[in-house]
Amino acid sequence: MSEKDRELISLLSENARLSTAMLARKLNLSRTTVQARLERLERDGVITGYGVRLSDEFQRGIVRAHVMITLAPKALARVTPQLEAIRAVGQLHSVSGGFDLIAVVSAGSIQELDLIIDRIGDIDGVERTQSSIILSTRIDR
Repeated sequence: MSEKDRELISLLSENARLSTAMLARKLNLSRTTVQARLERLERDGVITGYGVRLSDEFQRGIVRAHVMITLAPKALARVTPQLEAIRAVGQLHSVSGGFDLIAVVSAGSIQELDLIIDRIGDIDGVERTQSSIILSTRIDR
C-alpha cells in the first residue's frame, strides 16, 4: 500500500461521502487514478464498506461502556454468538491480560446499560464482568 493509498483511506475515514473529484483535488491526483485506487482497495479487501459518523450532539444522548469479561475455560465459542445477539454490543475484542474479552456497549440510559451488563453477566460461560462507563472521547480517528 502506497502513501497515497494511506492518505486516501485517512480522508475517507474523516468523511466517507467525499466525492471522487474532491478526493482527487485533496490528493493531487486525477479522478480516474483515485477511482482506480478505490476499486483496487475494495477488490483487495482493504476497504470493505463505508460508514456513518454520528454527530456529537446525538452521541451525547448515548451511554457507552467498556465491559471487560472473564470467561470460563473453553467458553469463548459458546459465549461469542450470545454476545453478538445483544444489539447493544457494538464491538467485541479478544484481549490479553486479566480479562478475555472487552465489549463496547451502547445504551440510551444508565438503567438500560445496567440491564445489558446484567444480561452479559448471566450468559453461561461468563464468570465475571467489570465495566467502565465512557465519559468522553478525546480522540476519534
